[in-house]
Amino acid sequence: MPSLSGCVTFDPDKDIPSLQGKVIFITGGTAGLGRASVRALAKHDPAHIYFTGRNAQAGQALIDEIKASNPSVGMTFLKMDMTSLSSVKKACAQFTHDRLDILMCNAGIMDVPPALSEDGFEIHFAVNHLAHAMIIQQLLPILQRTAELPNSDVRVVALTSAGWKGHPKNGVDFATIRTKQEDLTMLGFNLRYGQSKIANIIYAAEIGRRYPKIKAVSIHPGVVTTDLVNSLPTMRKAFVYGANWVMGNGVVDESKGRLNQLWAAAGAKRDELVNGAYYTPIGVRGKLDDTAKNEELARELWSWTDEVLAKVA
Repeated sequence: MPSLSGCVTFDPDKDIPSLQGKVIFITGGTAGLGRASVRALAKHDPAHIYFTGRNAQAGQALIDEIKASNPSVGMTFLKMDMTSLSSVKKACAQFTHDRLDILMCNAGIMDVPPALSEDGFEIHFAVNHLAHAMIIQQLLPILQRTAELPNSDVRVVALTSAGWKGHPKNGVDFATIRTKQEDLTMLGFNLRYGQSKIANIIYAAEIGRRYPKIKAVSIHPGVVTTDLVNSLPTMRKAFVYGANWVMGNGVVDESKGRLNQLWAAAGAKRDELVNGAYYTPIGVRGKLDDTAKNEELARELWSWTDEVLAKVA
């Protein structure tokens, strides 16, 4: 229900319905907003939650925690290195259920030094876009089959950021994406990050167009005090906080930062979600520029991504 401010009033404990029988997949589930999402969704009795991460010990600790409070929820930790597309593909092969109702693409990196992924792509784009595109493509057949079931409600939620506004002029610089793109920096702002975040928006919108029975949206969680921000250099952290203060956005903790993605994944009624839309906290339809709404760019990104993923062993 919208509040007077235009935002949705949402309490995940009360407003997420029963998830009984549903299967969920969350990337980056061992820390930050991913872990907070696993905890929140597990309270509503899903059949199984798959979650990814790099730290098996942290994964097991979360499984033990969930099992202690709700032993009926199945839990599977998938160790995944998102800088390696072959690692992502192999981890997806461990998905064994015959349905998938919610795919939350939560993991990501921000403002890391210029680098290449194992596959030779700019590191932000590799982790934030390509790794998730691999997961989506690997799980798409089961998402489609689930969407054909009676009373199904299949959703793909892609976490983006207000940082998408810092994208290069052409949205995605395909010509240099196989380099570190060290020149994509302007006034201290990392355009490489913006490029990866607009890709999240564009790709989710294209899923919605190509597969209308799957609700695919992108969301901005707000500026959250997770390691993604806390690990930034002092001056860069001050820039992020300052820019958001100027835009009228506060900095929130995980308990509030998790809300928009949980609302999109399970809290909102299916007909409340506009397929392919971008949402800011909480449940507010975000405004996009012409580049982010460019369907020709979306088709190009989809085809280019398909070609890249097809070459991964």
